[in-house]
Amino acid sequence: MKYPNFNEEKKLWKKECKAVVGLDEAGRGPLAGPVVAAAVMLKNPKSKILNPKSRYNRGLSMPTKSSILDKVGTKSEQVQNSKTQKSKRILNLEFSNLDLFGISNLGFWISGIKDSKQLSPKKREQFYDVITTHPNIKWGIGKVSEKIIDEINILEATKLAMIKAVANLNSKSKILNSKSRHRRGLSMPTKSSILDKVGTKSEQILNPKFKNIDYLLIDGNFRLNIGLSQKSIIKGDQKVISISAASIIAKVSRDRIMERFHKKYPQYRFDKHKGYPTKLHIKMLKKFGSCPIHRKSFYPVKKLFTI
Repeated sequence: MKYPNFNEEKKLWKKECKAVVGLDEAGRGPLAGPVVAAAVMLKNPKSKILNPKSRYNRGLSMPTKSSILDKVGTKSEQVQNSKTQKSKRILNLEFSNLDLFGISNLGFWISGIKDSKQLSPKKREQFYDVITTHPNIKWGIGKVSEKIIDEINILEATKLAMIKAVANLNSKSKILNSKSRHRRGLSMPTKSSILDKVGTKSEQILNPKFKNIDYLLIDGNFRLNIGLSQKSIIKGDQKVISISAASIIAKVSRDRIMERFHKKYPQYRFDKHKGYPTKLHIKMLKKFGSCPIHRKSFYPVKKLFTI
């Protein structure tokens, strides 16, 4: 069996779970910067999802670049300039490469998506642009800072980032229940309110009502206590297509954050290692000490320096 695939999503779609969300994170291991999570919801197509190979095996022609651009362009014309620029980057992709991406009038299929760690930075950027502008894909981002990581530990921060990602997805998709805290105009929890509740689980800190999301597919071996049906899948980013897509969005989003931090703290070379404990990063830590975005509870930052 080829991985990742749509098997988990299709099982749930058959059970009338229309809104199935894949979740993954990036940044649990670094010594600096936030942990970022992404939530991806693939539209349940009215027709079956096409097998990337069968379309061509049946003698149908491969989509041409111009035909794909016609479909993608329809959306890009309706968005703001920033998103239009993003769509223009999509136009430069090699759509003739079967392993990259394809669009069909019957729905959509994506081939070549993998766990983000198995893709080159260039491929991740290409997939990010396609995934985040595809009309049949909804997505959201959640971020938890290094300061909160130090307060509530990385596991709880990861769960909190995932919950924020689901909240962001709901907000973008306008599928939050009309009586939920966000639609009533209540603000998201502040850092101080989160820290006041340290000792409770992060799932209890942020608990909006997601009545229009049917199911969560989570990469890992933990659960989110937010009142939604869910399944935890070890190495889910290698097996489940929506989780793989989430891993790409989370990774690219976090990498871009760390590249911005590089401009602020160039001596650490965050553009090279993105905060992970590489030899270069450790060398720069020993030379310059820590900076405000280093995780003070993480070894060797905690051991080497008294902040």
